[in-house]
Amino acid sequence: MDGMERQHHCTFCDLIHGAAEVSICHEDSDAIAFMDIQPVNNGHVLVVPRAHYESLLDVPEEIGLHLFKVTMRLANAIRKVTGSDDLNIVVNSGAAAGQDEPHYHVHIIPRRAGDGFDIPLPFDGSQMPDRMMLDAYAARIIAALTDPMRVEAAEAGQRKASPSNNSKKRAEGGIAPKSAEPNPERSVALPVYDESGRSRPSSSTPARDERSERRWRVREGAHGELLYEPNVDSTGTDDAA
Repeated sequence: MDGMERQHHCTFCDLIHGAAEVSICHEDSDAIAFMDIQPVNNGHVLVVPRAHYESLLDVPEEIGLHLFKVTMRLANAIRKVTGSDDLNIVVNSGAAAGQDEPHYHVHIIPRRAGDGFDIPLPFDGSQMPDRMMLDAYAARIIAALTDPMRVEAAEAGQRKASPSNNSKKRAEGGIAPKSAEPNPERSVALPVYDESGRSRPSSSTPARDERSERRWRVREGAHGELLYEPNVDSTGTDDAA
């Protein structure tokens, strides 16, 4: 039993180890699937790794792929048994996302019209961000996929290169170390999308009207950096001209 299991009692581990009743519909060396005891509809199944992993981020890639393969096979069987072609495949990872057991699991939920269950997407409380912010976050995610360490180092360098630190060095007559200089490839002020769903520009980004937002487009450079370029229309002229 690892430290995570000692810290939190895990009901699913009890079920896997035979300490309580469970209605199993699939099991192999890495995964087990059983009926949810509080189903949304009949046929509601949970797919669970045998080893204890608390959240999605803890699950090894090969186990995650195996669990999804099992989920796909079971979903087809559940569709035939329940006569329902509509399904939700749901993963809640973390308390804020609604995870109620400290053991990663996948819900397979057969759906029927008027059953009262809902996962409302698109979310009515959200506001649509502008395209520039979406492109910027997409570029940052691409960079994180290709070289996560470079992105983390660049963000740490930007935090160290605050104006107050550099001003203090100049006032003392010293020279700021090279690592404290802003990284020119990553010194891009991005809007921040907070939990309330509202986009707020960073303090260093001036207010933009719709005309100025169309003037630039964002792309990823050869080293994962964000590059802002003039937005040129099909005639080759500046869109903002």
